Amino acid sequence: MAPDDPAALVRKLTELKIEHRDLDDAIARLRADPGCDELQLTRMKKRKLRLKDMIAWLESRLIPDLDA
Repeated sequence: MAPDDPAALVRKLTELKIEHRDLDDAIARLRADPGCDELQLTRMKKRKLRLKDMIAWLESRLIPDLDA
C-alpha cells in the first residue's frame, strides 16, 4: 500500500470500521454474561479504542491539506 493511495486508505478504513463494529457487538454480548471474564473484556475495550484511534488517523489522512 502506497502511503498516499486514497483507494487503499479507504479499503483499510472500511476494514477497521467493520472490525470496530464487530468488536462492539462482542463486548456487548460479553457484558450480558453474568460470569464474564473481566480481563478479556478490558482487553477487548482497549483494542476497540486502538481501532478508533487508527480510524481517526486514517480519516485525517483522507482529508486534503488546504493552504489557507
